[in-house]
Amino acid sequence: MRPDKFIKNTKLNLLNMKFRNSFLLSVLLFFFSFVSTAQDFQNPGEYMDYIGKSNETVTEKYLYYLSAVSHGKSARKVEKRREGVLSLIYETRLLMQAMPPFKGDKSYRDSTVAYLKILYSVFNEDYGKIVNMEEIAEQSYDAMEAYMLAQDKAQEKLKAAAEKRAAQQKVFAAKNNITLVENKSDLDNKMEAASQITNHYDEVYLAFFKPYKQEAYLLDAVNKKNIIAIEQNLSSLKQFAEEGLEKLKTINSPNGDASVIAACRSLLQFYKTEAKDGAGFTDYFLKEEEFKKLKKEFDSKSSSKRTQADIDKFNNAVNDINDAGKNYNNINNSLNKTRASLLDDWNKAVKKFMDNYIPVQR
Repeated sequence: MRPDKFIKNTKLNLLNMKFRNSFLLSVLLFFFSFVSTAQDFQNPGEYMDYIGKSNETVTEKYLYYLSAVSHGKSARKVEKRREGVLSLIYETRLLMQAMPPFKGDKSYRDSTVAYLKILYSVFNEDYGKIVNMEEIAEQSYDAMEAYMLAQDKAQEKLKAAAEKRAAQQKVFAAKNNITLVENKSDLDNKMEAASQITNHYDEVYLAFFKPYKQEAYLLDAVNKKNIIAIEQNLSSLKQFAEEGLEKLKTINSPNGDASVIAACRSLLQFYKTEAKDGAGFTDYFLKEEEFKKLKKEFDSKSSSKRTQADIDKFNNAVNDINDAGKNYNNINNSLNKTRASLLDDWNKAVKKFMDNYIPVQR
């Protein structure tokens, strides 16, 4: 039983944690509402439209980047796309700064510039750190939790900045007798759905990840034949699997689609079963130790000095260790087969779930 092979088989699953980044899409709803090709800065509506048009390409670039990380690509592998987003944000900010105030009122323009500065800072600093954290996130549950927390904080910064700018937009519109239509567009709905999907996935993923990592520790202990570590990890695996199953009962499915929850539940039930059947590991290793001691003692005696009782005792021990070995192999083979199947189901369920509810941007 090899934990490195197990971890390799879950590579797709581990990459899927990046789906959560799509939440940031909803932040942009505050920013790119008005689009026009006109540049008459004497007309308040066209003034607002120009700002929206100037920043429309930022949305497209942003969606392109998040689409990649939302469909299984490592943030490290699409680093050039993040750099492209940074360049475009910077260029757009310079464009906004160059705009004249509207009849002496610079509040709306400056709020847009301030938002772009925060957007640049988050993508440059926060997401730069997140890219680096991604490399170690898989190493432990705490690292994974810290990785997700960093993303949450980045999202909170963007959301707060966008809300502040949206408030300035409303003030500008009110000053200039502009009626804002707040009907949600198709893009708005997709962004909101993406937020719900990624938040849902995060909850389910953490319920999965804790026992997943614990099983990796268990498999490492089995490979090392460390009986004490095996027993400790079996106990923790059972505890984390049960906690995860309870957690799943509190998670609601968006759009009524509980496929990811179902796939996770099957895995957690497997981990719980493994924690029970894993007692066969320690049973085998204990008997193996006893057999080695007995064999050493048996081999230390010359054939002429061995009694029939010695021979019978050794033969019985051989039969016992062979039976224990068969039981170990049966347990091992069964667990490996079931694990591989359930992980494959999990990866397929996650991919299908994300493909269905988060569109691919090209």
